[in-house]
This record gives sequence, structure tokens and C-alpha cells, in this order.
Amino acid sequence: MGNTEEENEGKVPEMSEADRESEHQKEAEERSSTSGTENGTAAGLEKLQKQFSESEALIASYKDQLLRLAAEFENFRKRVEIERAEFVKFSNEKIIRDILPILDDFNRALTNGKANPDFDSFYRGIEMIYQKLYRQLEDKGLKPIESIGRIFDVTYHDVLMQIRRPEVKPHTIVEEIERGYTLHGKVIKHAKVIVAAEQEEQPDATKEN
Repeated sequence: MGNTEEENEGKVPEMSEADRESEHQKEAEERSSTSGTENGTAAGLEKLQKQFSESEALIASYKDQLLRLAAEFENFRKRVEIERAEFVKFSNEKIIRDILPILDDFNRALTNGKANPDFDSFYRGIEMIYQKLYRQLEDKGLKPIESIGRIFDVTYHDVLMQIRRPEVKPHTIVEEIERGYTLHGKVIKHAKVIVAAEQEEQPDATKEN
């Protein structure tokens, strides 16, 4: 009897049918879980690969649009530069067209003056041409700067000389050498003038005595 107990202690107890069934089901569930995880990982990688491909396509599209915009802007910039150069080149076209008839008048006056040397007639002709030219420029905003009798103003005048004029207040403009002009209120040519100098102090005769 003692031998039977020793033999039983060395043997692995046999599993019942229910235990084997449970073990098989557990193994099946583990295999199923592992397979599901692998399938999920593969699906995730496939999704990421698709998103990456879509992102690459989007980046390529944006890059193409950017290059097109850069090319269009460069063409626009060049076109603006050409148009600006043309505008500057021909900006005086209108005023020159308006003055051309006056140039023709000068040409006729010189031709007639040479053929018929009559000073009075020639002078009146030149005077009429001058008035015509002046009106053209005046219509475009040109205005002469008044100088004679005015107090010198550095904004409008350039002093060429100072002379003594006891009867005139110092710094008063007494002579205009060249007329100055403004264009729409902006000085484009300063008047060149001569002004009265400061009066020298006369010695006090009573103090000398």
C-alpha cells in the first residue's frame, strides 16, 4: 500500500475532458487576439501610408502653385517696370505737343524778321509769342514769384548782391535779375534778386563835440 502512494506521487494527474476543452478555447482566443492585433497593425500602417501619399501629393500641388505664382509675379513686375519706363519717357509728351505751335511761331517770326527787317513789327511778333507761351505754362500751374518791393524770403529768393538804398527798408528787394516760378505752389526756380543792405550807423556829431 505504501508503494502505491509513492507511485501516485510521481505521476502527473490526468486532465479531465472539461479542462482540455477550456485549454483549447483559451489557446484559440489567444491566437485570435494575436491575429487581430497583427491585422490591426497592418491596417494602421496601410492607413498611414495612404495619408503620407496624399500629403506628398498635396505638397507637390502647393509647390507647383507657388512656382506658378512666383513666375506670374515676376512677369507682372517686369511689365510694370516697362510701363513705368515708358510713362517717364513720354510724361512730357502733352506739354511738348502744346508748345510745338509756339515753336512754329518763333520760326515764322525769325523767317519774316530776316526777310523784312522791321524792328517794331518784329518786337510785336515776339511779344505775342511770349504771351502765348506764358498762357500755356500758366494753364499748367506755373506762376511767377513776386519780388520787387517784397522783403527777402529765403524760401523764394536767392540774393546775388546787397546795395545801399537809404530810402528803402533793409532786406527789401530792389531789383530782380531772374524771375522765379512756382508750379502748383511748389518753388521750381528761385528768383535771383538784389536787396537793400543794412544802413550804417551815422556818427553822433554831438558826442564828438
